[in-house]
Amino acid sequence: MSDTTNRPAGLIAIDLEMARQAADAVASFHAAEALAGRIAASLKSTGKLLLLGMGGSHAVGRALEPLYRAHGIDAIALPLSEQLGQPLAIEGKTILVTSQSGESAEVLRWFAETNGATSDTFGLTLEGSSFLARSAPSLVGVGGTEKAFAATRSLTISFALHLSVLAALGDDAAAALQAIEAPQAPDAAAALAALAGVRAVVTSGRQLQGLAEAIGLGLTELSRLPCFSLEGGQLRHGPMEMLGPSVGVVLFRAADATAGLVSAMAVSAAEAGAPVIVFDASGETPIPGVTTLSFEKAAGMAAIFAMLPVAQSFMIAFAQARVTDAGTPVRSTKITRSE
Repeated sequence: MSDTTNRPAGLIAIDLEMARQAADAVASFHAAEALAGRIAASLKSTGKLLLLGMGGSHAVGRALEPLYRAHGIDAIALPLSEQLGQPLAIEGKTILVTSQSGESAEVLRWFAETNGATSDTFGLTLEGSSFLARSAPSLVGVGGTEKAFAATRSLTISFALHLSVLAALGDDAAAALQAIEAPQAPDAAAALAALAGVRAVVTSGRQLQGLAEAIGLGLTELSRLPCFSLEGGQLRHGPMEMLGPSVGVVLFRAADATAGLVSAMAVSAAEAGAPVIVFDASGETPIPGVTTLSFEKAAGMAAIFAMLPVAQSFMIAFAQARVTDAGTPVRSTKITRSE
């Protein structure tokens, strides 16, 4: 991505964010250790976690749900807008509010309506001087605010901050850190070619559904095509009717107990005539009839960090092939200040 000839300014901005996301993520992991320990202590005390956020921040929460549940924590991720309108009880729970800017409209209103929430409320942000960071003890990513429109570096750093909390809960972070520091680079050319003629994309996973949602959001923001995400079981229950040559399917498979279900979906989607791409860290044999981007065998955060930068580059290339000014929003803003 070093050749900027005819490259839209919005994508150049994303390139700059991605160029430093790995270093910032590792630094964020280490810088978060003290507060991560405090959050882990809160989680051990409450046994319940409510993850609140919007957009990419909510997708991060969705990705972390199964990893916190593996520690016996009753974790649920909810859009902050939904919590405002149809609230779950917050008493007796650890609450983690994620906002890249720390200034979104929903964050400001939620803290106003809850009078600062509870003593077990924490923030996760990239901006240490933001409203969120001033309102709750907050994990703050290294490197400051993300400037580019679609979330890339902010996702990577948010995952790294959560990795610090998981490490405080007892997880071994070595494999995940290795995945950040030694990135893999499977060639995505065949995958991009397979989706050259589609008019929409659905991303899907099982335990990696949160990652699928983050990439689905980025595909939509950058390409302006209908690109959305459905958890694998939900995709199976009815939406299979939309599949065909004009609808691409992007799946995420890791070395976990749900890998077989992802494999079965890949086969079914291919049989429906849809071009299918699998980001695959399962260690299993590639599935005939689909395009596979293979990674070293991994699960959980290690799989997320292995796949994320490649998936980011994939979504950027997908968009650049379709939109002349990809990366420059026409109906949105980086910080959403209205509901």
